[in-house]
Formats: sequence, C-alpha cells, structure tokens
Amino acid sequence: MFPGEPAPYSQTLETDSQPRLLLVDDEPRLLSSLYELLQGRGYRLVTAPSGTEALAHLSRQHFDLVLLDLRLPDIGGHEIMDFINEKGIDADVIVMSGEIGIDAAIGALKRGAYSYLRKPYSREELLSTVSNALQRRRLTLDNARIANQLENSEKMYRYLVDSSPDIIYTLNHEGRFTFVNDRAYQLLGYTREELIGQHYSILVHEEDLERARYVFNERRVDERASRNVELRLKCRGGNGNSDRTFNTTLMTISLNAIGMHVPDQEVKKLEFFGTYGVARDITDRKRAEEVISYQAYHDILTDLPNRILFKDRLGLAVIQAKRKQTELAVMFIDLDRFKLVNDTLGHVKGDELLQQAAGRLKECLRKGDTLARQGGDEFTIVLPELRDRDDARMVADKFLEVLQEPFDLDGHEVHISASIGIAIYPKDGESIDELLRHADIAMYQVKALGKNGHSFYHDSMLEVSHQKIALEQALRRALEHDELEMFYQPQIDAMTGRITGAEALMRWNHPTRGRLSAGEFLPFAEENGLMLPISDWMIGALCRDMLQWNAIGGSEIRLSLNLSPQYLDRGDFFEKMRGALARYGISPQQIEVEITENICIRNPQYAIEQLNKLCQLGVSIAIDDFGTGYSSLSYLHRFPIHTVKIDQSFVKEIHQEDGHYPVILAIISIARGLGLNLIAEGVETDEQARYLRANGCLTMQGYLFYRPISLHDFMAALRTQSGAASLRAVQA
Repeated sequence: MFPGEPAPYSQTLETDSQPRLLLVDDEPRLLSSLYELLQGRGYRLVTAPSGTEALAHLSRQHFDLVLLDLRLPDIGGHEIMDFINEKGIDADVIVMSGEIGIDAAIGALKRGAYSYLRKPYSREELLSTVSNALQRRRLTLDNARIANQLENSEKMYRYLVDSSPDIIYTLNHEGRFTFVNDRAYQLLGYTREELIGQHYSILVHEEDLERARYVFNERRVDERASRNVELRLKCRGGNGNSDRTFNTTLMTISLNAIGMHVPDQEVKKLEFFGTYGVARDITDRKRAEEVISYQAYHDILTDLPNRILFKDRLGLAVIQAKRKQTELAVMFIDLDRFKLVNDTLGHVKGDELLQQAAGRLKECLRKGDTLARQGGDEFTIVLPELRDRDDARMVADKFLEVLQEPFDLDGHEVHISASIGIAIYPKDGESIDELLRHADIAMYQVKALGKNGHSFYHDSMLEVSHQKIALEQALRRALEHDELEMFYQPQIDAMTGRITGAEALMRWNHPTRGRLSAGEFLPFAEENGLMLPISDWMIGALCRDMLQWNAIGGSEIRLSLNLSPQYLDRGDFFEKMRGALARYGISPQQIEVEITENICIRNPQYAIEQLNKLCQLGVSIAIDDFGTGYSSLSYLHRFPIHTVKIDQSFVKEIHQEDGHYPVILAIISIARGLGLNLIAEGVETDEQARYLRANGCLTMQGYLFYRPISLHDFMAALRTQSGAASLRAVQA
C-alpha cells in the first residue's frame, strides 16, 4: 500500500463525498508516479499492481473512476472491464495503454471506457481527462437523481389525484375533457377513456345546463374564479361496459373551477387554453341539510308543521286575506284529559295518542288548511278563505266529533275530548300574535266552562284574561303581605258530639274582593306554579296555630291537611315538614295528610316512597274523595292509608234515614274490612247523620255541625268543649 492510501472501503463511510479512484498498473514506477500526480487534489486513491488485486478491490469497495492499464501480467485490462460490466459495478474507466494497435483502443471503447490515453501521456492530459470524467459522472448522477425525483413526484401526484375524494378534471377551450381522475368512475360510472374528448354537457342534468355553462367555461383566476357552485350530475350504473344506460340517479356536486392560461403572453390567440376544476360529491350533505331543514319546521312526533312554520303560513294567509278582503280563522286546540292518560299509561302511550289525534284532526281539513303542533297536547289551525264564521264552527264540531271516538293504545281504550278557541281575521285581530293570543284566550274560556267544546273569541274574554293576570300578581303579593289565613272545619264524634279533629282549609283575605275560599284561587295557583311557596307557608302557619290550641288542651285533636300533588312531587317536601314539626315541637301523631287518588295515579312508586317516609315519622295518611276518581282497591293495599273519607257527593244522595245507598255501604264495608278509619264529609242534615251513624260511620264533618271557622273561633269551641268536660267531671 502506498503512503497515504486510504483504508479499505469497508472501513469507510458511504457518506464520504470525495471521489474514489482505483489506480491499476503493473509498473511500480508508473503506478507511484500516477499516485503522486493525483494525490492532494481531493481524491481518495487506492492502488492495485495486478489484475487480481484490482478485482479484489472492485469486489469490496465502491469507486467512481478506475485508471486501468490494459497490459497486466495476470489478468488483462479488457477482462477487468468485462468483470465491471458483468457485475454492474457503477464506475467509469479511463484506459492507459502503451499499445500501438487500434484494436486495443476499440476493444476498450466497446466495453464502455470513458477515454483512452496512450502512454506516454502528458500530465495535463491525464488531469484534464480525470476531471472531465468525474464532472460527467456528477452530471449523470444529478440527472439520474432529478429524473428519479420527477418520476417519484409524478407517481405521488398521480396517486394523490386518483386517491382524491373529489373529481378532478381539466377541459380544453371547447369544454371537452382532457383529463379526469379515477374518482369520476367511482362516483359517476364513467371510465377515464369514456370521458376524455367528450363535452361536459353529457354529465350535467338538463335543468342545470345554463348554470353549468358559466362554471365549466370559467376563464377567470384567483378570487374571481367560480367557487362552490352546486350542480346535479347524471350517474349511470353497470360494471364499466360501454353499453351501460342512464338510470334515474342524480348526484349533487359542489364545483370549483379556474381558468388555465399559456404562460407566453405574446401568443394572444392561445392565451386561454382550458379549465381546471374540482367537483365534490355533496349528495349526502344535501340530503342531511334537507332533513335538518324539514325537522327545523316540523314536529318530529306528529310530522306536523311546528310553531315556526305555522306562523310563517299564517302570515302568508293573512296577507292573502287582506289582499282578497276575505276572512280566515285561527284555532287553538288543547286535548282534554291528555295529561291523565300520559301520567297513567306513560309517555310512550301518550305520544301514540298525540299521533292518532293529529291524524284524525288532519283528516277533517281541506288541502289549503294548516294543522300544526304547538307543543305538548296543543295544536293550532289556520283556515283561510272562509265564507263566514259557520265554516269555522262546522270544522270545530267535526274535530269534537272525531275525537269522541275511543282511541286504542295497544289494548287500552282511551277517551279524550278537546277545548277549542277560535279567532276570526280581521275582526279578532289583524296580526299573527293577536290572532293566536285571542284564540288561546277563547280556548281557556272553554276549559273554564267544563271543556269539550269550542268558543269564538269575544272582547269580554280579554277582560277575564286580564283579571287572571291580576289575580296571579295579587296572589304573589298575598304571600308577601300575609293576606292568607288558615280556617278549620271540626270533625265530630257522632256518638259523643266531641271535636276529635279538624280539616285545615285556606282562605285569602283579598284587599278588595273580601275573603276568598280555597276553590277560588288554589286551582289557579296550581296552574301558575304558586303551590310550592303557598304550601311552604301553609306548613308553617299550621304549626303556629297548633301551638296555640295545644296550649289550651287541644293536643288530642288531630289536624288534617290537604297536600298538593305538586308539593308531594317535590323531593324536599318531607324534610320541610319534618323540620317544621321539630322546630315548633308538634307531635307528628297529631298530623294527618289528605291525598287525592290522582296522587296514586301520577307516579305510584314514588308516591309510596314519600308517604312511607311520613308514616315512619308518625304522620297518618287519609285518602280524600274516595270513589270519585279512578280508584283501585289495590291502592288501599299498596299505599300506607290510615283513613278513608266518604266524599260529600255520595253523602248528598242520602235523603231518608231508612233508605238504601249501596255506594256508601260499600265504602264503609271496605274501610271496616281493611281496618281503616272512616270520615264522612259534607254532612248537612240529621237524616244523613243518623244513616251514617246507623251503618257504622262515626266521624263526620259538615255544616250540620260546623262551618269552616277561624283559629279564634276554633279555639273558642275547644275551650267550650273543655269546660263542658270539666263540668261533667265535677258533677260525676
């Protein structure tokens, strides 16, 4: 190895950027001279004094250039070049030979030698030849690398274009396809070969051709180019055969297009040479938008227009009626007893009832009428182009008629009715809001009169509505100004005449209307969310009053209080009652809570849980108005009931002391059989009292004994009773 010769190639890094040269010559003097000549010029040099050693180096290392002597003692230079070619070794060869004949040079050049230098060669000639050979090699390698990059770039471009989820295309200046990617076949059913050369119009739906001309012939660029233009394209089925036929499928696309221009601005006639565009399939998005749009204006449950669409149609109907100077009717419908069905059978059956009711109402209307669901069990209707009010009355009567037929909810036969309010344009209002508000007021007038009917709006109804608003405001003030008061109706032991209990009844000392009974304002409080604060006030007031009558010896008197279903449904009512009893020192055994049968129907399991808590506290439970609603004897077993109250509607039927009244006898028998206490309400005559006493009902309340009285009068009655008891004790 010559001084400074690099280590074998296997010990060097491939990242070495210096050209590697193999010097092959069997003349030591010439090989040394060649090495000295090239040393220090930025080359990495390896020498081989024989053909065998040269082949060994070529097998182990990479060389950019081989300087090869043809005449070697063991293996000739031509054989070494043959080895290079056979092995595919990437190295250029410069032949250096003393051969005079032409054959040696021809043989070397045929084998791919870069150059042939005849010995003796000049220093400059050798250096120039080596430099030129390496320069050409660098250029060749650069070109190969660039070509490879271009090829890879083209492959990547083609892959990206064909893998795009969008259709990518180009058109010539005539509007004929010059390129389409594979997505066109996947979406439209056309191969690239079928579309190239065809005019774009073969794809566009006929109704969209005019709009398509602007975007497919787009010449503009930058921000002025066409963007997000929606078109419908025709698709065809099949498996790629040219004889496929069009089917009815249409695909909606969003198209962006831009003009393509020749860079050479001097070629004026050929400046614009075509259009480039991207088409995205938005069929699913359009369908989704249509669904969303439909749902935005329709009720999902009944598929009827919702209040937004109804107001829009009512507005158009009002404009048309004003133009034609005709009348129209707006109806507001509320289904009676729907809430009871919903609470009893559940929301699924309630939804089914709404769907069936909507179907029946819709069948009663003309094509131009609009039925909409406002929400819950409320519907609105607009009847345009009325001849007179009787047209609206006839439709309302038809509604009531079809709703009277029973509804079948998976074997449950359900009966409902409707309350219908009607407002007529222009007499009852000229705006959408006025007509709806007045129809709503008329509907509530029907409900107030017993439901199951219809009523036309009248100005007097507005005054009633204003009175209700004023009543709500006054009732809220009543809580703040301490205008509410508890009255008490004593309950009498029919054998001794003694007061054994009392039912708490609320009164409102109205500043202008005087004293109002509970029936005059509590139903309104139920509708307007005021029962919760009123019930909170009642619990505190009762405890304060009981403290006073207990102080005069009334601790044996049991207080019955009516509990609102809304109050029972509230999760913290039990804690409020327990806290109040503890705060005032009232024994829970003195309290009896009266519930109606509707509490049992609304949510039986929850009601059982709440009532059991009261019983565990020591409070007893009475069921009020027994037999007037939807009683089930199973409730008397399932619910922790201690007392049954006979409703006054049954007691009023007693006219003769020796008569026969089977309903009352049945209630008494049930209570006796279950070991329940029994109280008769509304006892007003001696005949009623004697009949009840004779048949085993010994506790009564009613006007025969006491009317509801104030706390002051109730305490006076207790003092009188206590005094009489003391006198009898002294006499005894």
